[in-house]
Amino acid sequence: MYTNASSAVLLTLETLGLPNRYIYPAFLFGASTYLFIMFCNMLVLTSIACRANLHKPMFILLFNLPISDMLGATAFFPQLVSSIVTQNRLISLPACVIQAFLFHIYGTGNLLTLTAMAYDRYIAICCPLRYNVIMNPHNLVRIIVSIWLINISLMVVLLSLLARLKICRTNVVDLYCNNPSIVKLTCDDTRVNNYYGLFTIFICQAGPLSVILYTYAQILRTCVMTNQRDARKKAIQTCGTHLVIYLVLEFSAFITLIAHRINIVSPYIRRALGVTILVFPPILDPIIYGLKTKELKTGIKMFFKINVGS
Repeated sequence: MYTNASSAVLLTLETLGLPNRYIYPAFLFGASTYLFIMFCNMLVLTSIACRANLHKPMFILLFNLPISDMLGATAFFPQLVSSIVTQNRLISLPACVIQAFLFHIYGTGNLLTLTAMAYDRYIAICCPLRYNVIMNPHNLVRIIVSIWLINISLMVVLLSLLARLKICRTNVVDLYCNNPSIVKLTCDDTRVNNYYGLFTIFICQAGPLSVILYTYAQILRTCVMTNQRDARKKAIQTCGTHLVIYLVLEFSAFITLIAHRINIVSPYIRRALGVTILVFPPILDPIIYGLKTKELKTGIKMFFKINVGS
């Protein structure tokens, strides 16, 4: 996709501005955070894969979330901790594009997966008698394939549009590479990139938000009307944690991407929210779902007992 000349271009990511005395504490914090994210998400993946009682539509959909979270964390943390130690914020153009691709795959994958999980909860709570018919294995596979096909297709086109542009600047305005920050490095007409970028924002955020609002409105309506107090409490608890995770990701991603196009948001706020997207969801997802979901919590405990006992 890129010529030899463009492949040789070295870009400079936004400086971290760390005093010398904070370099190694920052390195240890970054490395331990990355290892913690990978451990927790691998634990959720392994528990779902190894426990037959977790082979249900909700958990099979949830299985995609740790995969996406680990992609995002791997796109960000190794490069970050390496640059902290070496105090070198240089990155090649191909590496920058790969990082941007993984970042957008992670963000879009999370939004689409959470939307599919909201639909699953909507069917389970609002149409319980039809749940097994609607969420059968065939439809479940179609949903998962659609999530990744839409995600990868949109992002491949988004970043392929960069190949026709000439890079004439080398200072990336963010702490990591993403499509808007790479577009800002070019000298050519970027209207097509901007229009397609807005289109992907609409598809990946407005679409899922509409589904989330509708499904949770219907879930809330059903919970209010039900006379079973325990069922209502469980439904609200499950959907409440789901909604918190979704809103954190949706708000941070939307502000971060729009801030590149509307210069009313401080670049410091944009960078802070950009880092928030890559740090908090990958940490919160396995913790919240592992602690709040009874079946998964039990599965994780059984996984530890089996492996520690052996």
